[in-house]
Amino acid sequence: MINLNEIGALSKQASNQLKNLTDAEINATLLHTAKLIRERKEYLQTQNKIDVENAKISGKTDGFIDRLLLTDRVIEGIAEGIEQVASLETPLDKSVYSYRNEAQGIFVEQKTVPFGVIGIIYESRPNVTADAFALCFKTKNAVVLKGGSDAINSNIAMVSVIREALKDKGVNPYAVTVIEDTSRETTKEFMKLKKYIDLLIPRGSASLIKATVDNATIPIIETGSGNCHVYVDKFADIEKAVNVIFNAKTQRYSVCNACESLVIHQTVLEEALPRIAKKLAEKQVEIRVDARAKQVLKSGVLATEEDFYTEYGGPIISVKTVDTMEQAIAHINEHSTGHSESIITEDKTRAEKFMNEIDSSTVYHNASTRFTDGFVFGLGAEIGISTQKLHARGPMGLGALVTTKFFAYGNGSVRK
Repeated sequence: MINLNEIGALSKQASNQLKNLTDAEINATLLHTAKLIRERKEYLQTQNKIDVENAKISGKTDGFIDRLLLTDRVIEGIAEGIEQVASLETPLDKSVYSYRNEAQGIFVEQKTVPFGVIGIIYESRPNVTADAFALCFKTKNAVVLKGGSDAINSNIAMVSVIREALKDKGVNPYAVTVIEDTSRETTKEFMKLKKYIDLLIPRGSASLIKATVDNATIPIIETGSGNCHVYVDKFADIEKAVNVIFNAKTQRYSVCNACESLVIHQTVLEEALPRIAKKLAEKQVEIRVDARAKQVLKSGVLATEEDFYTEYGGPIISVKTVDTMEQAIAHINEHSTGHSESIITEDKTRAEKFMNEIDSSTVYHNASTRFTDGFVFGLGAEIGISTQKLHARGPMGLGALVTTKFFAYGNGSVRK
């Protein structure tokens, strides 16, 4: 078994050295990394092809393979993401609180500082490797990456290119490490590496996140699966609803901010559902409906209670009929994973009530849930989308990767 303690110790050492880099040195290294990723495109795609072929042989879904692919467009997006991170203002060394205690003779200031070493556990998205490095490096955190077996060749290749860039700039290559052993035993051991890992972030399926929550002894940020909802209110513009739902459901099935469930007010059910269904039929989306919706949409498949809790990740959507907006809010809060929810209505007062009472990380009015994304929100590449409430919530950019520390200054001061 791989020696995780050695990896942890080397990563901790690297994190201490990162604190001495200037912002200019950090940014120059990131720009050089983006340049090398473009130059090593063929190498990255050759290694990625091995993972893709293995995924096909093992019968993985099209959505799974879509997340795995390193196309020219994906690689360019990775490089651009790193460049965007380099262009962002650092969140470090920012004063968030200060206090001068004249009676005791001290001045106290609370400032933002790096965590130290951040661990990321993720599945079949090799772009996460580069995104995680860029965000952690910008915030002077070392990062230890534990990807899944399905993308292991892609992840190793990406880290080798990043480390080449680090060495070119005289930076400790253990600023980023990928754990090459993909066994469950190693994953569980990694979750307990509290001596060296300061923060653990799982990215992936609900089962991965649950396993991390159940097993980790390291503080974690939960990044959630996405059972996202769109509520069609009785004062909805139906044309807007059709277009928003079509985008939220079908633009890309595999992402966590895709809409998986519709909630429709009963007063607009007969008008809205057939029009929504007709549009979704263009992409062969299966619609699973409750009993009342079934009366309107005869072609719908009768939903089970489990359907309303399900993140499909494919061309399926559920439909729940409600009599009031209060019922809609209660249904969503019960069945949602706390990711992203949207209301379609022309009544701003009702929209505000919905957005205030829905207990999710991101809420929308007359807009697609697909917007929940670090780039769209101006954060650059994101480390994940947090569905918890401590420290960070929603798309997590640079600001989520710093903690704070108190600095107290005196002049031979002693407590009185």
